[in-house]
Amino acid sequence: MMWLMTQTAQPAEQVLVPLTTPEEVDTFLKEYPLAAVFKAGTCHKTMQGFGVIETFLQKHDLPIGFIRVVDWRPASNHVAQLTGLTHHSPQFILFQEGQPQFEVNNWDITPEALGPVFAERVPVRSDAATVATANNVEPYKKLMQAYLDGSLSDWAFQDQYVTLFRDDASLRSQREFDLLSRLFGDPDAYHGGLHQLGAPQGRGDLKARVEQLLAELG
Repeated sequence: MMWLMTQTAQPAEQVLVPLTTPEEVDTFLKEYPLAAVFKAGTCHKTMQGFGVIETFLQKHDLPIGFIRVVDWRPASNHVAQLTGLTHHSPQFILFQEGQPQFEVNNWDITPEALGPVFAERVPVRSDAATVATANNVEPYKKLMQAYLDGSLSDWAFQDQYVTLFRDDASLRSQREFDLLSRLFGDPDAYHGGLHQLGAPQGRGDLKARVEQLLAELG
């Protein structure tokens, strides 16, 4: 599967390229003198990290090769061998002429960390771009609708929603991450168990907030 980046005037293809094998990693780095590799993990840290990167891709021209670590582990291991960098997921590595120039991992993938690097090393686009990511929010919408229909209690809905969000490693936009995290916040904050979330109504009227979020997701 391939994601495309589009511009108003002339769409640019293959800016987001799946790298499933070591050979594809080598080809990608040879084809693009300035590029980055993003290793996608298995939880919402990947979603949040890519959401941050996506905001920079709207203004900067940088090909991204992405690796789903669990599915494409040989490609991930190959990147680690090439660079000598300890594997993390999520992980963002900037390359120039096939050599690693910058690395940032996990929760450190932030606007503050990436801003200076993009400003100094990555060319600015002449036109704003949008990144079409895997924006399937149907599992969330179905869960919210079941709750609004009365099929789930407040507690059952909270438990299922937070578990779904915590395990979501989709490459989503910053907007989608912000929307989906609105109901219950960061699930990693509850290391002792989901019961630490407290009452589902603790952030205000839950049904009203679910209705608003469902409307914004479209």
